[in-house]
Amino acid sequence: MHRETHAASRIGWLRAAILGANDGIVSTASLIAGVAAAGASASTILVTGTAGLVAGAMSMAAGEYVSVSSQGDAEKADIAKEKRELATVPELELEELTQIYQQRGLDRPLAKQVAAQLTAYNALDSHLRDELGLTSELAARPIQAAAASAASFTVGAALPLAIVLLVAGPSLPWIVSAASLIFLAILGALGAWAGNAPIARAVMRVGFWGAVAMAVTIAIGSLFGTTVN
Repeated sequence: MHRETHAASRIGWLRAAILGANDGIVSTASLIAGVAAAGASASTILVTGTAGLVAGAMSMAAGEYVSVSSQGDAEKADIAKEKRELATVPELELEELTQIYQQRGLDRPLAKQVAAQLTAYNALDSHLRDELGLTSELAARPIQAAAASAASFTVGAALPLAIVLLVAGPSLPWIVSAASLIFLAILGALGAWAGNAPIARAVMRVGFWGAVAMAVTIAIGSLFGTTVN
């Protein structure tokens, strides 16, 4: 039996995991770099980074759960609507399915035959898939998305936070930033590999925006530290 594995089957948890890890690295590294550039003590930097990790993980989990739950509510509303229409106006639904297959290249007799057979087999599934584009692979899974985001954010944030335990002094902002860019490059490569996408483009994308975020934060932290001093 021939079986194929497509990236679309992983898109739900992959998107949440990549977003969480990327946000964990960028936000925590930027936070640490900005506070360090302002002249904060090592203990303050460590506490700030840890607080950022915990708060960020909880925020990512809550945000993903709420947003994906909203997507799920919209999907349920569409499913309920299709059920009502199939029960009340089945002939119009059959015609709608027929026209969809015509638009995809079938002549009308064949399109009508295909629509009739699929309606007899599973009318609701056919309309959800071919009319609305709803499939089991792309269905909203709030808990899965929330868990993936929180876990990946924690892992991502822990990487720049670990640098604080190994490095101290005025070079900390630059070392954290450089190490985090390496982490981002690895993350981008892994995400591209898992999603069957071009690796170089993904690495450049996450690296560029990560560098911009950390550079801006370091500049603001340095300016704030100079003003306070």
